[in-house]
Amino acid sequence: MDSYDDETFEDGFDEDRSAQGVNLDLWRRLFSYISTYRKELYILAGCAFTTALLEPVYPILTKWIVDDVQANGMEANFWLWATLGILCNVGLALSVGTFVWVAGKLRVYASHDLRREAFANLQRLSFSYYDYRPVGWLMARMTADCDRLTNILAWAFLDLIWGSTMMVAIAAAMFIMHWKLALCALTIVPFVGWVSAKFRRRILVSARLVRATNSRITGSFNEGIMGVLTSKAFVREGANLDEFSATTTTMRDASVKNLKLAAIYLPVILVFASVSINLTLLVGGSEMITGLITAGTVIAFMMLARHFFDPVEIMGHWFAEMQMAQASAERVLSLIDARPDIADSASVREAIAAQRGAPPRPSIAEDGGPAEINEITLRDVSFHYTPEKPVLQGVNLTARKGDTIAIVGPTGGGKSTLVNVICRFYQPTHGEVLIDGVDYRSRSLHWLQSNLGMVLQNAHVFSGSIRENIRYGRLDASDDEVVEAARLAGALGFIEELEKGFDTEVGEGAGRLSAGQKQLVSFARAILADPQILVMDEATSSVDTETELRIQEGLVKLLEGRISFVIAHRLSTIRNATKILVVEDGTITESGTHEDLMAKRGHYAELYRQQSLNETTRDSRFARDSA
Repeated sequence: MDSYDDETFEDGFDEDRSAQGVNLDLWRRLFSYISTYRKELYILAGCAFTTALLEPVYPILTKWIVDDVQANGMEANFWLWATLGILCNVGLALSVGTFVWVAGKLRVYASHDLRREAFANLQRLSFSYYDYRPVGWLMARMTADCDRLTNILAWAFLDLIWGSTMMVAIAAAMFIMHWKLALCALTIVPFVGWVSAKFRRRILVSARLVRATNSRITGSFNEGIMGVLTSKAFVREGANLDEFSATTTTMRDASVKNLKLAAIYLPVILVFASVSINLTLLVGGSEMITGLITAGTVIAFMMLARHFFDPVEIMGHWFAEMQMAQASAERVLSLIDARPDIADSASVREAIAAQRGAPPRPSIAEDGGPAEINEITLRDVSFHYTPEKPVLQGVNLTARKGDTIAIVGPTGGGKSTLVNVICRFYQPTHGEVLIDGVDYRSRSLHWLQSNLGMVLQNAHVFSGSIRENIRYGRLDASDDEVVEAARLAGALGFIEELEKGFDTEVGEGAGRLSAGQKQLVSFARAILADPQILVMDEATSSVDTETELRIQEGLVKLLEGRISFVIAHRLSTIRNATKILVVEDGTITESGTHEDLMAKRGHYAELYRQQSLNETTRDSRFARDSA
């Protein structure tokens, strides 16, 4: 199972988890995403350190100027103080400019690494991970959560170095000048720490709720856009708006609460800073009147006391942001740490490593499986998504090289699930799937799925050119092979009619192609892959009868010498299948050739006769309408 329970992160923020506050282990791990860039970190730390040391110089310069003027009047050395001030300004400008540039680089680098690792893991996860997670839910993690996280990783690190160095430098300068005034100015620090601890837990709770609701909003946006035609067809706009409004209201309330807490926290810090300055003025003014300290010292202390709390205010802001970012961090890391339900066992990985280190053998593939697949056997296979609702029960089946296994039956009967189990997108909860007599769990997952070719009912075509989409089946294929695959699939005709032919851009979601054209491109892609196992899920449902006939001609050659599974609703397309399975309620109720099943006069024969009658009636109506 996945290492994080995402439903807990999404909605189940219990009190114990919220009370944990800042998770140092989590931040230590996140810091590893920028700690690899040591050169940038050293430059950043050096610039922050330099800036922090230069800023306290201004109050000290002010003290020297005031004391010099008080002692020497117009004879004070103004040129010296002006020169020192300009040098400080130039140093600060160079230091600030450098650390802003380097911090920006670090942010981009960390964002790149986080997103790349998250996307790589998404590619590894099993189908089951996506069963209950909408696209928008995942998109929120890859975009908004990553942005917030990398922002604080870079800039908060900078401010942490700058702030801590500056506070230490200011405190040291205070104690060197006058330790009693220093104690007065810094007396307030413990109270600042106490207030921060009080606000920490409440800000984190509201931050988690904001991030969780944001994922649901992103998911709602995605579903609303993708399903806009359906919504309009069923006049669901009003109901959709009500549902979306409820979610956004939750987001608004949680965000307002979070902002309110942050808005209260920062002014409280400012109040403490004012108290510190007033204490310094009170005590320092008293001692200045009695002549114990100079006016320059009092002014310098007031400036230092004010600057001492500048980092506190900025780090207080980052503290509030850190609570938000921690909620984002939990969500992004839950994506990175998710583990696929289906993966190679340790023994399989060891066997593959040993095979790659040994001399090549023609009968063995590079990733440990046999070079050829001759037989697939299902032995008493059962499967369920949830234990109380079995989808497949006690399925037994043998398919040999050259066989075409057609699977028919009512909607929801288990046809697609059966094929998904054979392809190892899911694994049987009971029983075995054997490939040449060996349980496929003892084989490499990559080996099996690299030998699969699929043409689905709803073909997915990526943005890009038609040539690139067909070549997706085999990336090293030549242009001639791409053209031949398109010809066998019956796609060459419509492609050549396009202005740019194979170089035509299909657009986002292949919006420039019809459903039938997308299906033909998908079919050509599968032909180019030349798989040992071919799966077709109602592959010709979106093409016209004439194109279907051309595809059927190409299929005769394509199906030779491989194991094919065809899910069909149009029974006339599977008459020549080696074996036809009728799957109902997760079990195989009938099995045999077309002639065998017609002779049995069972469910298949009844479906076939009914479809033939419907097609005959439809053709007659079409002929009358044409006449």
